[in-house]
Amino acid sequence: MQEETIAGIASGMGGGISIIRISGENALQVVGSIFRTKKYLSNLQKEEKENIIWKSDYFEKKKTHTVHYGFIVNDQEEILDEVIVVLMKGPNSYTKEDVVEIDTHGGNYVVKKILNELLHHGARLAEPGEFTKRAFLNGRIDLSQAEAVMKLISSQNDFSYQSALNQLEGEVSQYIEKIRQDILHQLGYIEAALDDPEHISLDGFAEQLREIMIGHIQKLNKLLLNFDDGRMKSEGINTVIVGKPNAGKSSLMNLMLQQERAIVTNIAGTTRDVLEEKVVLGNIILNLIDTAGIHETEDIVENMGVDKAVDYIEKADFIIYVMDASDKLNEADEQIIQLLQDKKGIILFNKSDLNLVLNEKEINSRLNWTIIPFSNETKQGLEQLKEYITNSFLKGDIQYNDQVYITSVRHKNAVESAVQSLEQVVQTIDDGMPEDFYTIDMMEAYQSLGLINGETASEDLVNKIFSDFCMGK
Repeated sequence: MQEETIAGIASGMGGGISIIRISGENALQVVGSIFRTKKYLSNLQKEEKENIIWKSDYFEKKKTHTVHYGFIVNDQEEILDEVIVVLMKGPNSYTKEDVVEIDTHGGNYVVKKILNELLHHGARLAEPGEFTKRAFLNGRIDLSQAEAVMKLISSQNDFSYQSALNQLEGEVSQYIEKIRQDILHQLGYIEAALDDPEHISLDGFAEQLREIMIGHIQKLNKLLLNFDDGRMKSEGINTVIVGKPNAGKSSLMNLMLQQERAIVTNIAGTTRDVLEEKVVLGNIILNLIDTAGIHETEDIVENMGVDKAVDYIEKADFIIYVMDASDKLNEADEQIIQLLQDKKGIILFNKSDLNLVLNEKEINSRLNWTIIPFSNETKQGLEQLKEYITNSFLKGDIQYNDQVYITSVRHKNAVESAVQSLEQVVQTIDDGMPEDFYTIDMMEAYQSLGLINGETASEDLVNKIFSDFCMGK
């Protein structure tokens, strides 16, 4: 339990109702010191202030999980707002501490006034994610579940929502913990056998352990195999628009966004930096990235934009190659085609409403991608492009099944490390090494997987994760 009492705004600013959350050892006392009932204020108007004493332990006498109507006042007993107070005593609360939530009228000014009173009476301003961090530190949720809170808040489609919800309910943690506990069990058996060889035999154990380790490797590799699929469904498909200058990349960006986001002119090289926006296609998300036209240039700034475009191509999940179908191939096209080998994408023959110069067979001999005749002016091919992307990645609407997904790079790295350690265990067995050699790599796998639920996570890692949370969560 944390000694300090914290307070923060737990709802978005500007709505009709705002929520201020208070948690900690003195949460009831802090809120009780600025809360007044309607009956008390009515009596105060009838008598002298000195004759009526408000006791700040008001909420300590109340039952947990109850709702209270009243007013928040300042030190001069002036009413700041009419409120509803929700009381949740620990350990049956979000943080497992005493938690109080004040439902006040929305609006920045009144919320800040009440928050300042709470700070004045002993609370301190909560750090980003500190409420959820306390839930983790106090053992109500593990680190994976804590991360799921932010994923749930930021979810943008059914898959990301369901994935975050299942992770919050412990799906990922339980899957990983079963493997960890079995590794621990095998470690315990080896240690016991080495300490008491007369009563515990290791005959044939190596062969059994090898099969068990291979089984765990397969389970973990299944998570890794589905990682990219889960990440793209949850966070969006990193879709990079590439092409030579003036091919129509920025016009395509604007067309898909349905707004003038990118500057469009007939002057080649207008886009010199990277523009990023999210586009929702049905139930999937595209992280759409418009890049500078790739070509040889003497302009230093433009050249930096070209270098960025090349970097984004390397990291892309999907590429939209916009070609000016009314123009002949040149060195810039040849350079782009070389960069796109072994990548996944589609070619748009832009300006197909004009006289076609490019030949599909000639292009496909260099880059065997699907080609769609396209026009930013007439919107020809736009629906075909959207359908192609949807069908390529998701085969229609996203369906969340019973498969366990990891969508966090942090989780992926931990699983990869564990797989490497378990593979080393198998190799050690194959090399005929003594049993105590197995335990080193088995323990490393156990520790790596422990990073996911936070059991073996360092304080710095925990602080970094929660620093990315929003205020008041």
